[in-house]
Amino acid sequence: MKKTTGILTATVAAVAFTLASGVSAPRSADAQMVEGPKVTWRASLWGKRRAFTESWEFLKAETAKRTGGNFNLKLYYGEQLSKSKENLDGISVGAFDAAMVCQSYHPGKLPSANVLDLPFLPITNFDVQYEVVKTIFDHPRVVADMAKWNAIIFAINMLPQYEYMGKGKPPATVADFKGKRLRALGGMGRSAKKIGAVPTSVPASETYNALARGTVDAIGFPFTYAFSAYKLDEVAEWYTTNMSLGTVNCPVVANKDSWDSLPQQYKDMLNSLKRKAAEYQIAAYQKKDVINLKEWPKKMKAITIPEAQMADFRAKAGKPVWDEWVAEYSKKVPEAQELLDLLLKTAKAAQKKYPTQRTYGN
Repeated sequence: MKKTTGILTATVAAVAFTLASGVSAPRSADAQMVEGPKVTWRASLWGKRRAFTESWEFLKAETAKRTGGNFNLKLYYGEQLSKSKENLDGISVGAFDAAMVCQSYHPGKLPSANVLDLPFLPITNFDVQYEVVKTIFDHPRVVADMAKWNAIIFAINMLPQYEYMGKGKPPATVADFKGKRLRALGGMGRSAKKIGAVPTSVPASETYNALARGTVDAIGFPFTYAFSAYKLDEVAEWYTTNMSLGTVNCPVVANKDSWDSLPQQYKDMLNSLKRKAAEYQIAAYQKKDVINLKEWPKKMKAITIPEAQMADFRAKAGKPVWDEWVAEYSKKVPEAQELLDLLLKTAKAAQKKYPTQRTYGN
């Protein structure tokens, strides 16, 4: 499999990101019974149950099993408790105990963590991603930013590399994206501007209508699960396969008071399950990839952008966008350059530890 500047460039690069993870396929967790009081945690999620939320479903089932039902993690889908952009606000006031929080939906709330949303970062598989994200989330500045919202980052949610799925004339080259209205969050929005596209930040729950009605020309989403999870493959006409634009981070965030009030044995139990939850999430992505990549070519056009053009795109919208982010954010995040350097250093070390060529489950 070819690599250039740490970004996968095979024809199905984004799929390779999902399948090339060295994270082991999930096995049954060792069920060790944990004694403790009855505790109910309410968690705010958006959308429906999907591959992205399988980590939550695993935690719900496993904690209930280990405590004999005494720890009850109640999952509220469909923005029942809060809008996706307001989950951090709800956490801060204790409206619920845990939530998915995507900083790209509200970059001003967690400015230091936005470094993870920059485009074309050298994150080549899920193992590398896990190491990078954990290192950044453990940085004192990120911890302090979370503390302002009475929140802690409890666990890591990972997402595959992003691609585009759209309607209308399929792009054959990078230049064909000029003038297109793209759902492109975080740093991917910055990279979209570099090629003359118009980025928007449509919430995931609104993407189907936005694409169906022509409000946007294409949606940037994690490849492949998110496109089918939000049924975009029902209205789209084409999808890209090898852009590997980057990804966004949506950690599992907990209210600090809720966490502090847990008995130690429950904290230990939850901490012991975090990596296993990530494995379940990745396995769910793989399962959806197999299904989607079998069906999509029958109803949509698969677009592979010439590698020479992607290399040029990465040169224009990779490091230049990283440097712009540092210059812009240094006023409110003095550690911006430090965070970027730490990310790149961690990614480089993790790539040696977890080579891209490893197949899923090895």
